[in-house]
Amino acid sequence: MHRSLCLFGKTIAAGLVMTAFNLPAFAESPAKKQHIEVAFVLDTTGSMAGLIDGAKRKIWSIANTIIDVNPDADIRMALVAYRDQGDEYVLKSYDMSSDVQGLYGKLIKLEADGGGDTPESVNEALDEAVRKLKWTKGDDTKRIVFLVGDAPPHMDYPNVWQYPQIMKRAKEEAITVNTVQAGDDPDTTKVWREIAQLGHGRYIAIPQDGGRITIIETPFDNDIIILQQKIDKTVLPYGSGKEQTDLRMKLETKAMAPAAVQVDNSRYYSKKGGAKEVVTGGGDLVADVKNGTQKLDAIKDAELPEGLRGKSAKEKQDMIEQRSQERDKFEDAMVELVTKRDAYVAEQSAKQSKDGASDSFDTAVKETLIEQLK
Repeated sequence: MHRSLCLFGKTIAAGLVMTAFNLPAFAESPAKKQHIEVAFVLDTTGSMAGLIDGAKRKIWSIANTIIDVNPDADIRMALVAYRDQGDEYVLKSYDMSSDVQGLYGKLIKLEADGGGDTPESVNEALDEAVRKLKWTKGDDTKRIVFLVGDAPPHMDYPNVWQYPQIMKRAKEEAITVNTVQAGDDPDTTKVWREIAQLGHGRYIAIPQDGGRITIIETPFDNDIIILQQKIDKTVLPYGSGKEQTDLRMKLETKAMAPAAVQVDNSRYYSKKGGAKEVVTGGGDLVADVKNGTQKLDAIKDAELPEGLRGKSAKEKQDMIEQRSQERDKFEDAMVELVTKRDAYVAEQSAKQSKDGASDSFDTAVKETLIEQLK
């Protein structure tokens, strides 16, 4: 199909998705490109195992929600995992980055463990998110935190900023803080509600295990996965040995994900459009040369993919062009498939929504993002 027809179909599907979430279809794009930054502050103690598993399966679906609201936004995400003093770690922090694929790779390695007494190092984690992550400055940036956990903070640890102080800083930095409580511990409820109020965010209560994760299978999913495999084969890793290995690991991580995650992953890159990325974080010679961020003749031979080393300038350019043309063809086909899939999912979601909103982690996060970003 011609690219313009693909984009038309893509617009129709976007309208259906927006309608399913009670948003105005075909809303005008903002005149100025918006930066959207989201940090997940996640309790990774043993009692959070079910919710963490759900987060791993739905992180790409959440990223797609941002694109559905604002297709042209520059999206960055961060992750702060926390436990408590005496556990294997207190904090694991992964700073704000547009490399969502890299963040996914870190998220799937997180396991729930530790946690003895009820309170956890919530203050330390919240402080890390608000004061220490590299948030983008400026009025054109939307900054959102989701604090997710099932236990209140330790208020007895010395030399630690406590949440009332941290929330004052969040207000100064225009950071919205939402709280997601897993389970029904009353002490957690009290603090989580207060943090959300001080953070001008939303308090959300969900079941201890994260709630029922809804996955709508479609007749187009298998074709999307097969087509993505073809797109991935057009990637040419370059750079240092480590950089090339890291990119290959990202591709392997994509391929090993559950089917529903792979489909959401493909939707994300298809909707991002213009950059023609196959994975975020750079390192793909085909995308970087096509986008003008890298000049082929400026790359040392040792940093080229093995198949390009020792080749003439014309041979290198021809191979890049061949891969690029293949990718364009595959990505046009992907737009068609994603358009059909989104229309199918929007129809099924509209039917399910008649029974009321789900109380699952991913649904709560999506609804909150839609409300705070539109």
